[in-house]
Amino acid sequence: MHRVRVEVRGRVQGVGFRAYVVRRSRALGLTGWVRNREDGSVEVEAEGSRASLEKLVEDLRAGPPHARVEGVDPRWSEGEARHRLFEVR
Repeated sequence: MHRVRVEVRGRVQGVGFRAYVVRRSRALGLTGWVRNREDGSVEVEAEGSRASLEKLVEDLRAGPPHARVEGVDPRWSEGEARHRLFEVR
């Protein structure tokens, strides 16, 4: 199973970013989670096909209309599936 964990920095809290990630991830058939971090960033872990994960990372770079993404740091890995759906934590 392909997996990516992504830290997204910028104006990404209070702008609907987590809901945007959930919508995009579910549309791409991915499983995993998204959460706000105390430092103001958003963290995402997603699993699925490599092509769908790459598309998600591209979507994270754009973000929803009111977000201002300043940095996206993806970390790729593989392993057994950990998730059955995509959720907000």
